[in-house]
Amino acid sequence: MDPVSGGDINDAYRLQTAEGPYFLLVQPHTSAAFYDHEVAGLHALGQAINVPEVLGSGQIDGDAYLILEYLEIGQGSQCELGEAVARVHQVTAPRFGFDQNNLTDKLPKNNTWQADWTHFYLEQRLDPLVKRAQEHHLWNADRQQAYDRVRQNIIDENQHRQITPSLLHGDLWSGNYLFTADGTPTLIDPDVLYGDREFDLAMTTIFGGFSADFYRGYQERYPLTAGYQERLPHYQLYYLLAHLNLFGETYGGAVDSVLARG
Repeated sequence: MDPVSGGDINDAYRLQTAEGPYFLLVQPHTSAAFYDHEVAGLHALGQAINVPEVLGSGQIDGDAYLILEYLEIGQGSQCELGEAVARVHQVTAPRFGFDQNNLTDKLPKNNTWQADWTHFYLEQRLDPLVKRAQEHHLWNADRQQAYDRVRQNIIDENQHRQITPSLLHGDLWSGNYLFTADGTPTLIDPDVLYGDREFDLAMTTIFGGFSADFYRGYQERYPLTAGYQERLPHYQLYYLLAHLNLFGETYGGAVDSVLARG
């Protein structure tokens, strides 16, 4: 059993067996329920895109574990990745949210179902991050004043939009996609919910790793509505606030920049 990269939340290993390798995630001193959201997310995404097969989960000696198919990584087409993400977003639900909450200690997420996306996004995503930033002395009066203005702008801009509850990966940065050895686009490490698909795409614009071909493939499969580029900063704000809470004032300037746009 060899340690491998698995993010900053889990211990991750390549588990070699007589049947071949598997990918093992371990969360020490945690109940088996810790991985319920990830398992449900992989099953949901698997309706529309390749994901690692879930082989087992549970708890051993007080530690939660998740065993996944071990994927050999290759090269693939950004255009095909865009088309695949568009297929994911075409999976819909009657409401916004998800059946399971994300139980991570650092940034737990309340996925209680809501009929209104704006209510969900503000009260179950943005507001909790602002509150946490306040509690950890990462907030000030200027940021609060700017946030109040942005918050109202989000309400106003969504008032007349028809927003479909699309299946979202929830953390769609370049570290959470790969191409298998035969070039198949694959998503890993999901934080799924049903929400505005522009929320997912906003994450792709922050840290790079998605080419123009990705967006071309996406648009060909599922064209975006007018004004989406102007709305993206309001969704980038969530991911930047999350990084502010996780990593501190290193991300303060980026948060302030987005807040200043209104």
